[in-house]
Amino acid sequence: MRTEPLVCPSCASSYGSEERFCPSCHIPLVHAAATEQADELSADDLRARTRKIKRQYSEGDLVRVVGARNQVEAEFVQNLLLEEGVPSMLRRSAGFDVPDFLTAGPRDVLVPQSGVPAARDVLLQADLLPAPGAATSPLRVLVGLLLAIALVALVAWLGTDVLS
Repeated sequence: MRTEPLVCPSCASSYGSEERFCPSCHIPLVHAAATEQADELSADDLRARTRKIKRQYSEGDLVRVVGARNQVEAEFVQNLLLEEGVPSMLRRSAGFDVPDFLTAGPRDVLVPQSGVPAARDVLLQADLLPAPGAATSPLRVLVGLLLAIALVALVAWLGTDVLS
């Protein structure tokens, strides 16, 4: 088991191993060694990522464009968007926002409002979004289900009518 203290990645306050979230920032705590390694590696990586982002796609509120089944799939989508200059952010989907899940569980990919059309185009080209109009409407599903139930009831009625 690790013995180094836990720190808040936002405010850099240290906490004991019994804490899970920063009381002031309300975000999960991480081990101190992990943040030091990330700081050393991320400076060059951050510069390279920043150079790829197109400014016209970085304005507005964050909007969910697609969901991913896990962290790896979400990072794949995030890198696809970055190659086209669209900045994005990952968020654990509702109900899976506890640190115990780590990379498991669904993720939401969020982009700024101005980058939504470009992000949707990239995701459509990669077959990660259904084509517009291809989604099945709930009414259509309901009608199909009712027809299937009616067919089963008819077959059951005819089957009991033949037996008697």
